[in-house]
Amino acid sequence: MKKIDLNSDLGESFGRYSCGNDYEIIKRISSANIACGFHAGDPVVMEQTVSFALKEGIAIGAHPGLPDLMGFGRRRMNISLKEARAYLIYQIGALDAFVKALGGRLQHVKPHGALYNMAASDYNLARAIAEAIYDVNSELILVGLANSQLIKAGEEVGLRVANEVFADRAYTNDGKLVSRRELGAVIKDSSLVVGRVLNMVLDNKVETIEGNEVEINADTICVHGDTESALALVEQLNQALEENNIEVVSLL
Repeated sequence: MKKIDLNSDLGESFGRYSCGNDYEIIKRISSANIACGFHAGDPVVMEQTVSFALKEGIAIGAHPGLPDLMGFGRRRMNISLKEARAYLIYQIGALDAFVKALGGRLQHVKPHGALYNMAASDYNLARAIAEAIYDVNSELILVGLANSQLIKAGEEVGLRVANEVFADRAYTNDGKLVSRRELGAVIKDSSLVVGRVLNMVLDNKVETIEGNEVEINADTICVHGDTESALALVEQLNQALEENNIEVVSLL
């Protein structure tokens, strides 16, 4: 039976701001990427989300981003490699402390938003991120955009890597995500999303926004948990994967 990890970005509420339906999403995925306070999240939310994940027995990953609460970490910033390294170590360390305090183990690290996209094409930034993760814990798995510079850097540093594909995002011919600023970047038709996911998992192919089909490696599927249809989509994906004899399991 083919296996795939199903992940979601969670713990992105902070203060009086509420984002997503984390507790229900957590019950239907195999790995949670938990915000670490820079782009979203706060200490109380971090601990609560870790607790939810451990209760449901799913894998936990750090989801570090740029220091940009106002922009939700989706705005690019001109940071140095030294800053990138420090941001990663700081955020991973914060989440790992909560995980250890509650008796769990951190499985992976997945950068967020603009940091993720920048590292997908900038090898030097990707290398700084990968080295920071390795220096914190060489057993952590680096989750990055499939076939990207982040995956390449992780492999070269000696980390185990996981090629990530996105259930509801459009791709360009070079395998990158279509910018959210462009029309059609986010796919809202759930039946279309399910079909694309099955194509990526079973055939390692995805149709691009230009109408071509390109090869893509898929170790883990991201379903965004902060949309109104997130819960229904996760349920549909689980059903479709089961019907096609694909087992949803964590990366470990």
